Amino acid sequence: MLWSIAAVAMAVSGCSKQSEEGSRNAASVEVTEYPEQVYWGDLHLHTLYSFDSYNFGNKTLGPDEAYRFAQGEEVDAHGGKRAKLEQPLDFLMVADHAEFTGVFLGLENGNPDIVDTPLGKAWAAMNEAGDTIGPMNEVVASLQEGKAKRQPPEKFRRTIWSELVEAAERHNKPGKFTTFAGYEWTSMPGGGNQHRVVVFKDDKDKTLQTLPFSAADSNNPMDLWRYLAGYEEQTGGEVMAIAHNGNISNGNMFGDVQSDGSPFNQEYVNLRARWEPLYETTQVKGDGESHPLLSPTDEFADFESWDANNISMVAKPTDPAKLRKWLGGEYAREGLKQGLDLQERFGVNPYQYGLIGSTDSHTGLATSDDNNFWGKFVESEPSKERINSKMGGRLWENWRLTSSGYIGAWARANTREELFAAFKRKEVYATTGPRMAVRFFGGWDYQASDMEQSDYARIGYAKGVPMGGMLTGSGSAPRFMVTALKDPNGANLDRVQVIKGWRSSDGKLHENIYEVVFSGDRKVDPVTGKIPSVGNTVNYEEATYSNDIGEPFLSTMWIDPDFDPKQPAFYYVRVLEIPTPRWTLYDAVQFKVKPPKGAPLITQERAYSSPIWYQPA
Repeated sequence: MLWSIAAVAMAVSGCSKQSEEGSRNAASVEVTEYPEQVYWGDLHLHTLYSFDSYNFGNKTLGPDEAYRFAQGEEVDAHGGKRAKLEQPLDFLMVADHAEFTGVFLGLENGNPDIVDTPLGKAWAAMNEAGDTIGPMNEVVASLQEGKAKRQPPEKFRRTIWSELVEAAERHNKPGKFTTFAGYEWTSMPGGGNQHRVVVFKDDKDKTLQTLPFSAADSNNPMDLWRYLAGYEEQTGGEVMAIAHNGNISNGNMFGDVQSDGSPFNQEYVNLRARWEPLYETTQVKGDGESHPLLSPTDEFADFESWDANNISMVAKPTDPAKLRKWLGGEYAREGLKQGLDLQERFGVNPYQYGLIGSTDSHTGLATSDDNNFWGKFVESEPSKERINSKMGGRLWENWRLTSSGYIGAWARANTREELFAAFKRKEVYATTGPRMAVRFFGGWDYQASDMEQSDYARIGYAKGVPMGGMLTGSGSAPRFMVTALKDPNGANLDRVQVIKGWRSSDGKLHENIYEVVFSGDRKVDPVTGKIPSVGNTVNYEEATYSNDIGEPFLSTMWIDPDFDPKQPAFYYVRVLEIPTPRWTLYDAVQFKVKPPKGAPLITQERAYSSPIWYQPA
C-alpha cells in the first residue's frame, strides 16, 4: 500500500538533513530519544596515502581534499577536471591501506624518515635499475604472505598515522559532519581478498596511542581481532572491523575454514562475532548480495556480479561443485545462511552481520551516483577513454566498475558516539548510490493501524526491534513493518521485497523471496510468486529516464506466511528502483563513444536493509 500522509511526513522528517550550525563539541549536539534521521556516509575511501592509489596516478588528492569533497566543496580532480557532489555526505572515513601507508609519497617527496632507511634505499635502487614494478611486487607479496621483507620504521609510521588522524580531527563537526579515524587491513592470502576496514570511534587522545595493524604484520584475521581487543583494553576506547566486499575473495570471506586452512573453532567464531558486526555488501568492485548460481530463482540476483577471478586475477574454478563452493563463500545472502548453521554448531553466529555499502574509491572522491561517477583509480575518472580502458592499464575493464555504494545509518545524532552506536547495533543499510529512506521493524504486537501513525517509528521501537535486531520466541509468526521513500533527487521505486533465509530441522539451508509491496496494479503470480516487470522509461539516445512509472513511497505490514517457530531464520528488505541509465550510458552520450560489447547500459539501483533474525526460544 502507499503511505498515509502522516507516514510520509514522518519518513521525510527521517531523511538526512545537516544541521544549520556545526559544533566541535559533541556534548552540545541534540540527541533524540530514538533514531529519527538517516545519515549518509562512506567508511571505505582511499587517498594518495594508499600505495595503489598513488602508484595508479593519484598524486594530489589527500585526506583534506576527500573530507572537503564529501562536505559538498568543489575540488580539483585530475587532468584539470573539477568534481563536486550534488548532495553532501553526513559522515566519511578515509581508510587508506595500513600497509606501507604514505611510503611512495614520502619517497617521491624526499622525506628523510623513509628515504634514508633500508626500505627507502632498496626501493630507490630498484627504480634506478629500471625495476619500477619491484617495490609494488614487494608490497603485494607481503599482503599474501603476512610478513614484509622490509617495513618502514616506527617513527615514519607514527608520523603518517598522526597526519591521517589529525586530518579526521580537523574536519569533524559534530551535528553537521562526522569523521572517523581508521584504515584498511589488506590481507590477501593466496590472492583471495580477506580485507577488513577498521573503524575507531575515538578522538585522537586514544587513536594516537596505537599504530595500524597491517597485513605485513599478519594476514590472519584472528591476529587483527586480538589487536582490536588489545586497543580497547589499553585505551578504554571502541573499535570495530568491517568485512570487505567478498566477491573476489577466493570463496574465503564466508568459507567453512579459516584463512590459513584450519577448521573453525570456538575462539574463531567468538572473535569474529564480537569484532565484525557489519559486511560491505556493495561497492565499486561489484555487488555482493546474491549470485544467480546460488539463488537461481532470484531474477534480480545477477546484479553487477564480479565472479570471474580473485583479486590476484586468478580465474574462478570451472568444476561446477568447486565453483558453487567458491561463490558460496563470497556473497552476503549465502553467508547469512551459513551463519544459521554455525549458530547450531557453536552456539554463536559469526555471520550475524548488518549490511552496508561503501565506495572503495581510490581517487579521494566518494561518489556513487551514475551521472556523477568518478571511478576507482585516476584513469577511471570521467573521460572519453575510460569506458574502453582497464583499471591501472592491466586490471579489470573500467566498464565493469559499479557506481556504488553508500551507508544509510539510523542514529540519534550526527556524531561519532551515536553513529558508531548505530553501526554496532547494525541499524544500518546499504544502497548502490540512491539515498532511499528505508525502515524495517519486526515484532509480534504491531497492528495495521500502527502504519498510519505519524510516530510509527516510535511504535516500531516500542513494540519490536529495528533492522539489525533479534527476535526470540515461539508461537505465532512475527509481523514486519516496512517503509521505503525514494531518493528526493532520484528515481521512483519499483518494489520492496523481503528476503528470508532459514535452517530446517534436517539441517538444510533455504531461502525465499517475497514480493511484499510494489508499484502499479500488478499481481503476484500464485505459482511463481513473481510479479511482471515495472517497465523501462530509459531513453538510450539521451541517457534520460522519466518517473512516469513506479511510486515515490511504498509501505506495508507483512506477516511471514511460511513461518515455523522451530526454525531459526533471518529476514531483510531489498528495495528496487525503476530502471535508470548506468554510468556507461551517460559516458556514451556525453563523450559520443561506443560502449564495449557486453557493457550494461541501464541499471536497477537498490537498497539492502540489515537483517532481523529470529531465534527459537
